[in-house]
Amino acid sequence: MPKSVKSNKVEGPTAVPVHWMLKLYVSGQTPRALASFANIRRICEQHLPGRYSIEVIDLLVHPGKAKADQIVAVPSLVRYFPLPLKKIIGDLGNEERVVAALDIAPV
Repeated sequence: MPKSVKSNKVEGPTAVPVHWMLKLYVSGQTPRALASFANIRRICEQHLPGRYSIEVIDLLVHPGKAKADQIVAVPSLVRYFPLPLKKIIGDLGNEERVVAALDIAPV
């Protein structure tokens, strides 16, 4: 049985990488929304290859999710797993800031 969670790996006899679950909230397919998706996908491919999923939620299609998920600006990225929940607002173009905000450990 794993002993503890540290960064993005479970430590113990059978170290298993954690699968990151992210949600990107956008408002339509604007250039900024498309750039945000491209940026987070690039960052994940570099730092979390094969260990992440990104769900894109268009608030023009699902407006009720903004209130339910407490989204106040778009684009917004929410890290749902690993806990704790973290939010980043903006186009995610600054890789260093995004990596630090999400607490992604160096590969």
